[in-house]
Amino acid sequence: MVTSTYASASDSAAPATTVPDPSWARLYRIGGACAGVFVVMVVAGIVLTVAAPAAPTEGGTATLAHIAAHRSLYVLQQQLWIVPGVFAAVVYLSLFPALRHLDRSLAALGTAIGGGAWALTLTIPTTTTGAPALVHLSDQFAVADPARRMTLATAAETLIAQNRTSSVVGPLTTVGLLLVSVVMLRGVFPRWVAWLGVVTGVLGIAAEALRMVVEGFYVVYGILLPVWMAAVGWQLYRLGRPRADKT
Repeated sequence: MVTSTYASASDSAAPATTVPDPSWARLYRIGGACAGVFVVMVVAGIVLTVAAPAAPTEGGTATLAHIAAHRSLYVLQQQLWIVPGVFAAVVYLSLFPALRHLDRSLAALGTAIGGGAWALTLTIPTTTTGAPALVHLSDQFAVADPARRMTLATAAETLIAQNRTSSVVGPLTTVGLLLVSVVMLRGVFPRWVAWLGVVTGVLGIAAEALRMVVEGFYVVYGILLPVWMAAVGWQLYRLGRPRADKT
């Protein structure tokens, strides 16, 4: 009797399912597709950053003049850094039903922090490489008188300073990535994807913490992030396919 009671208690304590809920298959596929779009846009942004003429890192007048000379290129570059936040937020949303049976608390915390942080990047007026608002200031600067130009240059320097200042959003994106990757170590995703996420998350946190001291971490983190997102996107897409298609 004691044995059967213990067995019954163990059965009731066990997870109701050991695989992701298939009823979320469409969301998995959408998340996988969004991860793909994220990767394409981020890689395009990196390539454009390397290939395009380097923008001044300081000086409002020089920055506004540079934007005026490369307006279309600058606008495209800023959008390639901002818009991916929408798709990253959807990826995190789709990760929750895929991981919740492994650890509901960490899965909820990681996806909420990660998805929320990426969504908040859309409200931040700077992208670490510039700011969309600088385009408007540049347009005004081009037709302004000398006194007005000084005011506009001062406003531009304020935005440039914000680019060089860490905000809470950046660290939160890395913390969310680390948390969901820790949950992935328990199953569903290949362990190499989980470990890649752990490494990327740790490096990302270090990059944010040491942003004003060592910028090299950002290079490594910036490369690993789209690689991890691509791997996660492919696995989500596979989860969303009909079981008969999975081999």
